[in-house]
Amino acid sequence: MPEPWSNEQFMAQLRKVGESRYHDKHPYHVRMHEGKLSPEQVRGWVANRFYYQKNIPVKDALILSKLPSREDRRDWIQRIIDHDGRGDDEGGIEAWVRLGEAVGIPREEMLDERHVLPAVRFAVDAYVNFCRLRPWPEAVASSLTELFAPTLVSSRIGVFEKLYPWIRPEGLEYFRARLQQAPRDADQGVGLVMRECKTRKEQEAAVAALSFKCDVLWALLDALSLAYPDEENRA
Repeated sequence: MPEPWSNEQFMAQLRKVGESRYHDKHPYHVRMHEGKLSPEQVRGWVANRFYYQKNIPVKDALILSKLPSREDRRDWIQRIIDHDGRGDDEGGIEAWVRLGEAVGIPREEMLDERHVLPAVRFAVDAYVNFCRLRPWPEAVASSLTELFAPTLVSSRIGVFEKLYPWIRPEGLEYFRARLQQAPRDADQGVGLVMRECKTRKEQEAAVAALSFKCDVLWALLDALSLAYPDEENRA
């Protein structure tokens, strides 16, 4: 049995996944950040990504139900509140609906999922089921795409403001909130994974879980590339 990685080696393996497999490297996403997507392509991304967004608190509730201590659960539940909202805070799901409205998708079309592609639904449901069925440290590890999110989200705000000026600015509030939420969530997730994954087998399973999550996000963009091709690639 191989020796466990040190914490530094373990973190390096997790970050290596992001360097090679995070969805910011997908051609559809690259074109978005170059300002090359049409309004139809942007709307396709917003509508389909919403199916992922609305399932984030579902997968987090599944993880919450497995966490072994009150302290862990009290920390993790904030993720659900961030997306579902509480009190005067309407939460991230509502903020994404407003992003949809800001790019020209009526609220009812966002909520009834008429634009969600079958492959997107399949990939997101697979992620939810992964969190339902796998040991909770692996489910937590799959959430560590948050390690790579803050830089991307910050860049996305500037891209949308400068390269897609037709998007109403109030639609970008979801991304602004995530600038604070994602680093906090990443720190919590890393702490749990480092605490629980002590053997090399457990560590490798955590890295594989993060790779799987990256595949889910990549699959969403694969589906969008087929459904919303560039003009020159249309039949």
